[in-house]
Amino acid sequence: MKKTDICIIGAGPAGIFTALELLRQNSKKHITIVEKGKPVEKRECPKSKTKKCVNCKPYCNITTGFSGAGAFSDGKLSLSYEVGGDLPSLIGEDFAQEMIDYTDKIYLEFGADTKVEGVGNEKEVKDIRKRAIQAGLKLVDCPIRHLGTEKAQEIYYQIEQYLLDHGVEILFGYHCKDLVVENEVCKGVTIETSLKHEDEQEIRAEHVVVATGRKGADWLEQICEQHKVAHQPGTVDIGVRVEVRNEIMEDVNNILYESKLIGYPLPYKNKVRTFCQNPGGFVSQENYDNDLAVVNGHSYKDLKSGNTNLAILCSHNFTHPFNQPIAYAKKVGELTNMLGDGRILVQRYGDILGGKRTWQKELSQSNVRPSLPDAVAGDITAAMPYRAMTNIINFIQAVDHVVPGFAANETLLYSPELKFYSNRIKMTPEFLTNIQGLYCLGDSSGWTRGLMMASMMGVLMGRQLARKE
Repeated sequence: MKKTDICIIGAGPAGIFTALELLRQNSKKHITIVEKGKPVEKRECPKSKTKKCVNCKPYCNITTGFSGAGAFSDGKLSLSYEVGGDLPSLIGEDFAQEMIDYTDKIYLEFGADTKVEGVGNEKEVKDIRKRAIQAGLKLVDCPIRHLGTEKAQEIYYQIEQYLLDHGVEILFGYHCKDLVVENEVCKGVTIETSLKHEDEQEIRAEHVVVATGRKGADWLEQICEQHKVAHQPGTVDIGVRVEVRNEIMEDVNNILYESKLIGYPLPYKNKVRTFCQNPGGFVSQENYDNDLAVVNGHSYKDLKSGNTNLAILCSHNFTHPFNQPIAYAKKVGELTNMLGDGRILVQRYGDILGGKRTWQKELSQSNVRPSLPDAVAGDITAAMPYRAMTNIINFIQAVDHVVPGFAANETLLYSPELKFYSNRIKMTPEFLTNIQGLYCLGDSSGWTRGLMMASMMGVLMGRQLARKE
């Protein structure tokens, strides 16, 4: 049996910044981070050489490893409390913004680009907002610090080395199997090797911080049920990734960099939003542990394509008697994967409206060439739930009023784009759960969405733990 003071499960932004802030607060506690993936410098997707996804085992290097999944996508820091989840409702909006500003300075210390996208251009922003209002949409103009997929890896490598140099123990290649809970007190965790699920060992700790990200959402859901951690059903987002030529998005890209639009289209009035916009970016494939292939987007600092991609996500909240939103979304993804023979499906918007599938030859004749070359042309509507598909179509038509040409016949829709968020953990503003000694952070807690908010929550966790010394 191993002993430590603070055991952090997951080396994504929330876990990393918990450890980082503990060091900045001069904590003398011994910190152990358990990460089932690889160090950031060893995370490499072989697709750059193979030209197609080879479904790496035991885990996809894009979604797993030091710095988590978000850093290997577009590496964008949203600098407004209005973006990134519901944590401000727990800790207060003004305090949340104050802590975002503090966390942003840490990223700058480790080499983040000093340029902030989406600021200035007040007149042009007003014009975009006016068109959004006319279309029944809300524009959230959020300052963005773009790390870039490749530059983010360099920044997180510097953070990784800083943690190691200052005595933080990081156990790579280990999966957290279970929590050790006795009389409603968390005493530690049991871990085992990621590859062979062997070498089981127990780590006893005074404080256990679970920060497993979206990838660990279903695992944490099971843990909550098993150990009676108070929680409530969360939200799951089901949608598509849209790709258009840069010329279509040129004005919005230059003025805002990322246009965050929110709408509640008829007839269902579900929340639908844009997310993770990548000017000159590339559509990518990610694989989850159960071989589920999902679509995402990357945006590099230097390497650029002729296209812009972004996600359109429809939020689903379920009520009694159903309480398995993650399982529901996975079924949608599995059905889509079945149609694509395990790969990402892509379809032209005009073909969806015309009630026909898209053929590979038609893609080669379009202005918009897929930046994900091994995507399979087909019919995403054969797997997408009717309600979600109707919401997405109506939302695209509304966005076309803001960005003329967005709803062109040759606009590409990739599926499935799924965002899993854990059932929301019930906690105090100090992040206390009903299980003493257990804390849940970041996207795995159900309170944050994205790099900055998860990082900021980690900073606050570090401060809370430092105060207990």
